[in-house]
Amino acid sequence: MHNESIPFDPARDPIALGMSGALDGNVARFAQPRGPDLLRRSSALDTWVTLRMRHGVWPYARVLDGAPGPVAEVAEHNGPATRGINFASQDYLSLAAHPAVHEAARRALCDAGPHSAGSAVLLGNTRHAQALEAALGALLGLDQVVLFPTGWAAAFGAITALVHGADHIVIDALAHASLRQGAAAATRNVLVHRHLDCDHVREQLARIRAVDVVNGILVVTEGLFSMDADSPDLPLLQHLCREYRATLLVDVAHDLGALGPGGGGVVASQGMTGRVDIVMGSLSKTFATNGGFVACAERAARRQLQLFAGPHMFSNALSPVQAAVATASLDIATSAVGDALRADLLRNAVELRALLQAAGLHCLGGPSPIVPVWTGSEASARVAGMLLAQAGVFVNPVEFPGVPLGAARLRLQLMAQHASGQLRCGARLVADACTRAGAGRPARAVGQERHRG
Repeated sequence: MHNESIPFDPARDPIALGMSGALDGNVARFAQPRGPDLLRRSSALDTWVTLRMRHGVWPYARVLDGAPGPVAEVAEHNGPATRGINFASQDYLSLAAHPAVHEAARRALCDAGPHSAGSAVLLGNTRHAQALEAALGALLGLDQVVLFPTGWAAAFGAITALVHGADHIVIDALAHASLRQGAAAATRNVLVHRHLDCDHVREQLARIRAVDVVNGILVVTEGLFSMDADSPDLPLLQHLCREYRATLLVDVAHDLGALGPGGGGVVASQGMTGRVDIVMGSLSKTFATNGGFVACAERAARRQLQLFAGPHMFSNALSPVQAAVATASLDIATSAVGDALRADLLRNAVELRALLQAAGLHCLGGPSPIVPVWTGSEASARVAGMLLAQAGVFVNPVEFPGVPLGAARLRLQLMAQHASGQLRCGARLVADACTRAGAGRPARAVGQERHRG
């Protein structure tokens, strides 16, 4: 099916009859409500969300009943749980179900209890956290590692600790919200470059250095962009940073462990292990737990992060259980077993993308754990997501502020343990839902010049 020029029209489509209010509008309308009452001035947002929930097109805050496996039990808004194919969870190497990971959690719980009971700069550090820092440093080739309670905290904390108001930031237009919010909080001198456009980065660096040779410049990108499944040219970006005396930060949340030789992610696959200035990421995509980290080669920068990254200093440290789970997951990811799991994951990605593209759908980016399926209109994404949930296939419909307005998509997330039969069944149902929802191919390349969120 090729619906390249068929817009989704709620007034004419039988699926959408009586749903037009739930398919109209977007979150941007409600971003800055006015009025003196901070608690009640969002009533219009609440009404809109309630309407969408009533019609089954509010896919957020679903409840996972049990483990996040390839097949899962999911409940919608206090309704009964439905068992179906799970393309919505982030467990890329299926390590959340690995017996060695479960055993590591049990041992840590018995050894140190469930709670760090303090900030990492006080008495929240544990030997489990120290082991995790060492393991991350070995994988990244960067021995100065700081842990954070979440990946979001690591991104925000790293930027706000290292950059001050007179410094500059050059950031990819499609960077994670945590990176963009950190940039906005750190300095007003923020330039957004076109997605993956290194020539534009060079232009912006040259423009900054033409007027400021004193202050710092932080260039911010990602190893694997989570909404577009594509990657930058890291060697070139690092070269440009050297040329213009800037510093490169790469967010490897979605690729570390899941891609690259030895699980080193896109950094490793591009031959940049130990050569990127700052690498930060999350433990929640591949390493079966919550948490984040920032790694570099400079001890002075580590001191700065420890004392001035608020989410590190003023949050409780990772629990012993979280740290032990992440370390056990890292051990597996960097072993021969990890190589086999990555091969399974990549095989699943190639197969699913081929099935979806054969059905006429447009998959953004390249083979990775993330398979973004273009829908374009927010209404199409909402209806397709609803139909899939009803059919027992769980995906993440994504619209503004996760992506630009008019660039909605279904984000499918793969696991190493997804079976070929699940991929075939899921692809067929995704194609059917997109056809019924009127989702089509984009008229031109998407996401290249619009700032996400």
